[in-house]
Amino acid sequence: MNYSKMPLGNEFFIRSYDLLFEQGINDIEFSIAKWDENVPCFFTAGKKSSIPYDIFAASFYLMSRYEEYLPHVQDEHERFSVEESIAFKNGFLKRPLVDIWAFKFLEALKEKFPDHEFEKREFSYISTFDINQAYIYRAKGLVRSIGGFMIDFFTFKLSAFIERALVLLKVKKDPYDTYDEIVRLKKAYQFPTVLFFLISNVSTYDNNVSITKDKYRLLIKSMSDYVKVGLNLSYFTMKKEDLMKKELKKMESIINTPVSKSKQHLLRNHLPETYQKLIDLEVEEDYTMGYSDYLGFRASTCTPFYFYDLDFEIQTPLKVFPFAVNDYALNEVLSLSPKQALLKVKELLQEVKAVNGTFVTLFHNEILSDYGIWKGWKGVYGDVLDMVKHD
Repeated sequence: MNYSKMPLGNEFFIRSYDLLFEQGINDIEFSIAKWDENVPCFFTAGKKSSIPYDIFAASFYLMSRYEEYLPHVQDEHERFSVEESIAFKNGFLKRPLVDIWAFKFLEALKEKFPDHEFEKREFSYISTFDINQAYIYRAKGLVRSIGGFMIDFFTFKLSAFIERALVLLKVKKDPYDTYDEIVRLKKAYQFPTVLFFLISNVSTYDNNVSITKDKYRLLIKSMSDYVKVGLNLSYFTMKKEDLMKKELKKMESIINTPVSKSKQHLLRNHLPETYQKLIDLEVEEDYTMGYSDYLGFRASTCTPFYFYDLDFEIQTPLKVFPFAVNDYALNEVLSLSPKQALLKVKELLQEVKAVNGTFVTLFHNEILSDYGIWKGWKGVYGDVLDMVKHD
């Protein structure tokens, strides 16, 4: 195989675009075309090339998140906005385009080398949960509980007032205490499951139970016996390595093992700085690669990959697990019914299964509560697991 500007003879030739031979970040202009009518592609390779596009350069552009290094509009949480991405602008956000290219590349290779045996990969699924509010009423402390009662009373939320009282009197289970159900479903379906616990101090954006509460520490410890436990790094860790380090050490003291998996709260991930900090702190896996307000593939792939740092021009040891589905987008952004949400999940699942990729979902413990905005959603997670297993 020859990857260069000119063919040498009758070899499998792919005409290279300049990107992989450059250093630094440049504002690259290109247009999106079609490969066999229905597959978007860019970086045309020309007629002499065995495939019509330089999919190596194009894949690198998408998976390195090259566009996130370029000047762009940020949203209110200083995040890369989905509307800025070429995937959104060109209508392929909901397709794992890099994986689709890889299969088309495989077809061309099989045609050139019909006797070669190619490895097949298997579809896999990873279920992840954000535990941003371990409990809605329990273990909040005296001051926060009194404040909650007062807010409920003066805003005429009498049902919440009564519910809070019943939970604190231990007459009723806290609505967000859905951990038995998570464990039950984990045992029933045997899919890898990761819970990301937020353990930061209370702030405007981080509003979980205090890590000083024994009940919360015991919850994390007990859940680590049944599922994988990771750290949901708090809102301000995106720019503060010392705070990130502090939270990692706190979590390690609870689970008595190094924290290998993390994600950023509210998906605040500024490339490459956030990932550089995680690498310095020896975190091995990140689960932040996705959008909070849209469904789809932020890096245009459903395959976990090692982050490539464009600043230092190196592949790093940090493995990125991109997710395609999150319950916040389904319920609060798209305002879908549970039935409509399942159809959206099914569309993305089928895209991933078509390329034998890794389907990663992001849910919150609240989705199993059947409480508040999650009324009627309790069965959705189980239905998703069933769909993954049998569809």
